[in-house]
Amino acid sequence: MMAALPRRMTVFLLVFCCLGAVRAGNVPQLISEDPHYNELGFFDVHLCNWPERPQFLKVLFSTPLFAQVDRMEVFDPAGRRIVELDKRHFMQLTPRNKPLKRVFIQDIDLPEDIREGWYRIAVTDARGAVHEARDLVPLTRIQRPAGLQPVDGEEGVPLDSTLSWQPVPGAQYYQVFVRDAWNDELMYRSKLTEETRVELPPGTLEPGGYYVWRVHARDLNEHVLLGDFHNGSMSEKAYFSVRE
Repeated sequence: MMAALPRRMTVFLLVFCCLGAVRAGNVPQLISEDPHYNELGFFDVHLCNWPERPQFLKVLFSTPLFAQVDRMEVFDPAGRRIVELDKRHFMQLTPRNKPLKRVFIQDIDLPEDIREGWYRIAVTDARGAVHEARDLVPLTRIQRPAGLQPVDGEEGVPLDSTLSWQPVPGAQYYQVFVRDAWNDELMYRSKLTEETRVELPPGTLEPGGYYVWRVHARDLNEHVLLGDFHNGSMSEKAYFSVRE
């Protein structure tokens, strides 16, 4: 029972913050469908705590109907346009047994007078019709993952390594990325995990190899109000070499 308490407290605080933001925004509390979706795709806003830059918003719109998209304008809770997503900036995904999808994504600095509440996207299609979706954005953040093992600069790491880190308060999920330090090739990307350790699959590392790894922490996954997640943070990079 005691071991489950931190997770329950996290969920309680998350729901409390969401309801507070909803009431402050004077929107209906009854959600009959996921507001992140419109007829063309999925909208989400992430509040990011990265070591490379000041805190920022990552805004995205994901759609398999990208050929129909003409404009994507994003507005804050006060109705001010904060960004128009650039159609040239996207990641292309090929889900198994699903249509090709593009994720239009852009990072923007936090406005000095940033507000919490419902952010909105207006997607104009090629016929001139406008399709709207919304995402609830509370102004909270989580710490960056720390305590990475192997540590930055560690040498002689074994091939069958386990990567671990310290728990992040407020984070429920983690994802690990390992890259070749010489050419930046992605060698391993874990699935979302609630654990604070991952065992690298055999063959991920090579004898004498030189790698860099980091951990992404996130507060939740696929929440009806907050989308895929709201708060995300990234650890510092940790470089290590593998024994011959």
